[in-house]
Formats: sequence, structure tokens, C-alpha cells
Amino acid sequence: MKLATYKDGSRDGQLVVVSRDLSTAHYATGIAHRLQQVLDDWNFLAPQLEDLYLTLNQGKARHAFPFDPAMCMAPLPRAYQWADGSAYINHVELVRAARNSQVPETFYTDPLMYQGGSDDFIGPRDDVIVPSEDFGIDFEAEIAVVTGDVAMGCTPEQAIDGIRLLMLVNDVSLRNLIPAELAKGFGFFQSKPASAFGPVAVTPDELGDAWQGGRVHLPVASTWNGRQVGLCDAGPEMTFHFGQLIAHIGKTRNVRAGSIVGSGTVSNRGIEVNGKKEWPKGYSCIAEKRCIETIVDGQPSTEFMKFGDTIRIEVKGKDGQSVFGAIDQKIASLNPA
Repeated sequence: MKLATYKDGSRDGQLVVVSRDLSTAHYATGIAHRLQQVLDDWNFLAPQLEDLYLTLNQGKARHAFPFDPAMCMAPLPRAYQWADGSAYINHVELVRAARNSQVPETFYTDPLMYQGGSDDFIGPRDDVIVPSEDFGIDFEAEIAVVTGDVAMGCTPEQAIDGIRLLMLVNDVSLRNLIPAELAKGFGFFQSKPASAFGPVAVTPDELGDAWQGGRVHLPVASTWNGRQVGLCDAGPEMTFHFGQLIAHIGKTRNVRAGSIVGSGTVSNRGIEVNGKKEWPKGYSCIAEKRCIETIVDGQPSTEFMKFGDTIRIEVKGKDGQSVFGAIDQKIASLNPA
């Protein structure tokens, strides 16, 4: 099942069911107005939406209309929780290597995670508004899950059972603000503005055998200013799967329906080619590219994003079809001239 939220002038938008090929949609008004309603009463409402989804895919939905990603808000325009992990240890290793420091052993056994802002997500075609280019604007291509209720003390296996939906994320980062914030010892805040999400949220069964062990075994394509810079596989090198990330949250608290949990930047290891390290799958954030340049050349050469830059992030299934639809955004100034 694929679900989206259409803009209607309100904070939370209008829930729509979207066909598997993302060509058509149908308002879910007779079942639920908002996605959070469905998450709160999943066992009752989700089967009704599944029936509508089946009818839509068969071409029999009477009031179907062409699906338009530009009309989409984030599937959950605001959420009770947005917790973002750093599940790809290669990303952490590159960052540490670039500054000549070791990765603590605990990083391989205990996930990194921060609590992000969840009151104001942005849609897949909305501009990323930033006050200044000097903040070091960066994209981060990620996968996220949306949970139902998951009890405190859950095992990773129990946590996987609590996953209701998967989404695509651009977790925007302002890199030049991060060092001063982390130096305070209290984590990210101003350096993590509103995140953007792909047009549709999908149930795990939509991925078929690409959904295994709490991981999405598909490549994430990142295209910056029309040039593909990354095609990183989200599956095999995900050190901590989504069940482990959710269980990490649940160690001391309940995880409530509508919580969003991110994977962190999708990252793949480099390979040795003729005695030289190369990264053929590219990168899912500019910071990682700059770390690679520092390791290889002694200093970074790639600049962060500028006003007018574009970023497109997309995941295609084994059939070549877009799974979540594409995030396709422009960087824009808060105070345009």
C-alpha cells in the first residue's frame, strides 16, 4: 500500500491512496482524513485502505485522479517523534578518519541517535529555505520508518513487527553550525532544520524481497544539480537495522504510533583499485565527499550547496519503478534579493 498527504491549506493535509505505479490517486476521505489517524487505529483502518488500494490498482476506483507529487506534503506533515540514527558505520569511520581520530568501540555495538524537530517537515517538491549559504548547506539521503505503538523494553525483532511504513528522507544539515553546537555537549539543534520526505509512504510488503532483516536492499540515487553523485546500496552495509534502532529508543521509553526513525546517511565502503582507494558508489551527503577528499588529498575541495542548487533523491525497485516517488528540491534563501 502507498499513502500520501495532499496539500489542502491545513497543517495536516488530506490523506490519499496512491497506485503502485504512482500514476493515480484517490482521496481516503471515507476512511480517514489524516495519516496519523490510520497509525492510531491501524488494525481497523489499514485493511480498508488496502481494499481501496487494490481497487485503485485494478483501475476500478470511480473517483481516481492523476497523482501529482507537487501536491504532496510530507506523508506525515508533523509527527510525535523524529529520531534519526547513524546506522551506517562507514559514514562514521570516514568522518573520524578525516580528522585523524578513532571510532570508539561502543559505536559498533550501540547506535548513535539524535532527537530531531518533528513539528514542521517539508514536502518532496518544496524549496529548502535557509537563512544563509554560510551555514554550510548539505543534503542527506536516508530511509526512514514510521512505527505503530512499540512497548518499552522491546527486542529488535519485536520492533520490526511494529514498523508500519517506510519513507525516503532528505535530512538537511547545516554543516558549518554543527561544530559549535556539538562543542556545547548537548547535540544538534539549529544545525538540523526541517527534513523533507518523499511523496509516498509505503508498507513493507511493497518492497517484496528487498525488505529483509529490517533493511531496505535497494540503491538510493542522489542527483545534485543534474549530476548523479551517489548510488549507495541501503541494505548490506547498514550496521544497525531498523529493529535495532527502534529498540534503542525503546530501552527507556515507549515508542508511540507515528514515530519516525531515520537510518542516517546511506553510506558504502570504498574499494582498493590498483593500490588506491576509490568510492565507486559515490556519496549520499556532501560532508562524506569532503571527508573522502581530506583522506585522499589532505583537504576538502567540494563546496556545500548554494542558493539555486537542486537535489533529487530516489529509490527504484528491481522492476525499475520508483518506490517512494522522488524528492526533487531547490535550495532557496529565506530573504531573497
